[in-house]
Amino acid sequence: MEYWLPVIWFGVIGFGVLMYVLLDGFVLGLGILAPFAEDEGQLDHMMNTAAPIWDGNETWLVLGGAGLLAAFPKAYALVLSALYLPVLLMLIALVFRGVAFEFRFKARRAKPAWGAAFALGSIFCAFAQGLILGAIVEGMPMQEGKYVGGMFDWFSPFSMLTGVAVVFGYALLGSTWLILKTDGRMQQIARTLARPLVLVVAAFIGLVSAWLPFLDSRIMARWFEGGNFLWLFPVPLLVIGNAYALWRAVMREGRDAQPFVYALLFFVLGFLGLVLGIWPNIVPGLSIWDAASPPSSQGFVLAGLVVLLPAILGYTYWSYRVFRGKIAADAGYH
Repeated sequence: MEYWLPVIWFGVIGFGVLMYVLLDGFVLGLGILAPFAEDEGQLDHMMNTAAPIWDGNETWLVLGGAGLLAAFPKAYALVLSALYLPVLLMLIALVFRGVAFEFRFKARRAKPAWGAAFALGSIFCAFAQGLILGAIVEGMPMQEGKYVGGMFDWFSPFSMLTGVAVVFGYALLGSTWLILKTDGRMQQIARTLARPLVLVVAAFIGLVSAWLPFLDSRIMARWFEGGNFLWLFPVPLLVIGNAYALWRAVMREGRDAQPFVYALLFFVLGFLGLVLGIWPNIVPGLSIWDAASPPSSQGFVLAGLVVLLPAILGYTYWSYRVFRGKIAADAGYH
């Protein structure tokens, strides 16, 4: 159990983070694309596509964070010590985005201001998540499993690059979600936005991949040491193939579901590459067994997760099933 419990919790936390990125990513993408709405009614339409389901997405973020604290307290302390400011920025932006989402539907004269707040909260939240990702990939200075860097060691050209890349990635998710959920003029705008976003996101993926060899990163060493590259190489090939399939899907009219599915696969493949690069570490330089809490603690929390996780999955499936299909321009859930 000392071996397998950390492995199980690594999978649970990874699954929770991935689900959050996929489900809340397109909602953040809607906020990022909010400035492209032609009028307030069109922004209403964009937000109504996610209104019934968006507030359940943060459950996955809570699951990932709480799981990290319970199962890998050393990693939790390390991440919070090194990335306190980006994490704080992300949480404030999430609150800001959520308040703006709800208040905008009730406002009258202040409706454009709340729309701008929705956009800014989404952009800053996505950017902060990219900063966190870049800092983890780049590596954090540690000594005996403890963070020994400064408050701003996360600030680097590479983390800025990944921050911007995540903003454009979420915008791609948002545009393909609108292709799936709308029709008419709104869908035309979404498809027009999605086409250049595919190229931009693919360029960012290539740029980040080209930058990795120049970083003092344990993740890059993981990819190229020994014969690892031979069995990890299919992942970049799948990314290239997925990019081509996504481009074809957004260029062809009448394929409403395929662009969103391929955009989701972009993130799944990227996350898979990150996990394969980190394994068996929870963060670069700290293995899951070194960071793990006692088996009794992990087992106790896992017993609750056996009940909680099916409930979250069931609610998520039910909510998306109930509100499936196209959302008309005059539909409203507030």
